[in-house]
Amino acid sequence: GLLSSWQIAAPTVRTLSSSPPQSIPRCLWKLGRLNHVAIAVPDLEKAQSLYKDILGARVSQTVALPEHGVYTVFVELGNTKLELLHPLGEKSPIASFLQKNKMGGMHHICIEVDDIRAAMAELKRKEIRILSEEPKTGAHGKPVIFLHPKDCHGVLVELEEA
Repeated sequence: GLLSSWQIAAPTVRTLSSSPPQSIPRCLWKLGRLNHVAIAVPDLEKAQSLYKDILGARVSQTVALPEHGVYTVFVELGNTKLELLHPLGEKSPIASFLQKNKMGGMHHICIEVDDIRAAMAELKRKEIRILSEEPKTGAHGKPVIFLHPKDCHGVLVELEEA
């Protein structure tokens, strides 16, 4: 009959090893949760109003971070945050971003790590460029580094020690 002309293959069962293959060394640091997505905005007050007054989110006060050349505002979400970025000074990296992107847009993502120095050492060994020699203090008062977007598929990645 019709069924006898079909080939029926038995499902393949694959098992996952509980230990990594010998060729892949274990990381000395651990990647954690998404901390925030940062959005560069040309008008900080308007952006704050959108999230607070129109969408009903909890929005922080504006904080100046001169070391990073930005004003920041955090929008609290259930599982993460949005960071609104606005230039602080003409040499701000956000000012140059907004020159290219007049309406603003996503600037970077921030992922937590448990040991930023171990992460830096391993990423350097793996030839991932870090945009500073030493961690800086980020908006949450914790050490942060940024990874070059060309090494991260076009995305500027911030790592923050949890």
